[in-house]
Amino acid sequence: MCRFLAYHGDPVYLDELVCAPTHSLVHQSLHAAEAKTETNGDGFGIGWYGERPEPGLYREVRPAWSDENLRSLSRQIRARTFFAHVRASTGTSTTRANCHPFAHGRHLFMHNGQIGGYGRIKRRLEALIPDALYESRQGSTDSEALFLLALANGVERDPVGAMAETLATVRGLMRQAGIDEPLRFTAILTDGEGLTAYRWACDGRPPSLYWRETASGLVVVSEPIDGRRDGWNVVPKGATLVARAGEATRLIEPDAAGRRFAATLAA
Repeated sequence: MCRFLAYHGDPVYLDELVCAPTHSLVHQSLHAAEAKTETNGDGFGIGWYGERPEPGLYREVRPAWSDENLRSLSRQIRARTFFAHVRASTGTSTTRANCHPFAHGRHLFMHNGQIGGYGRIKRRLEALIPDALYESRQGSTDSEALFLLALANGVERDPVGAMAETLATVRGLMRQAGIDEPLRFTAILTDGEGLTAYRWACDGRPPSLYWRETASGLVVVSEPIDGRRDGWNVVPKGATLVARAGEATRLIEPDAAGRRFAATLAA
């Protein structure tokens, strides 16, 4: 599994969150505490919003702990919204195109989880992505495929409903293929103006997700970057965290519709 961090609020330098804290994302790339593997060395990436509506990207196949360019860039880039991700591959190759976050237009997406038995449904899943979006597919990961299919399903208009529809479709493909492995989906989506963070899984065991609001803005992480849980809120299993400009950050707990969706995933 992977580790990631998202920030949304007043502009801050990336290194204040990505590199400087005691248990920063760079530290987690070697010493993750709440992941299946302690080391997340299969590449990394950062994505940020500057003066243009589309985000910038820097992705690299080297481990985050050994890339001096990451530290240098993070000291110079100041952004209101940014993502950072360190990767532990679940089977696909270590290439720049497979490193998170993924970008399309104004959107950034990153994922920590897996589609169980992905190799057995990859061709059918990719066939569901419209040609106009499939042209943007650069890598081979399940995460990028989920992102593009969610865009096709209207995630820009309805981040929660469209993502639920996407995962239900994928779960249907898994059932048809007789796959017993789980679908786990802890992920974050942003258009630069707000973000949506998901903590879902078909087996009730989604990867960890925490959040807190500071004086400057909202921070969402796979595990606390200060090495302490005090002051951090857990996103409950099956819940979604939503932050929008001019609105209070809110948690969408699994309601009746959400429970029906969870039952669909678990079937």
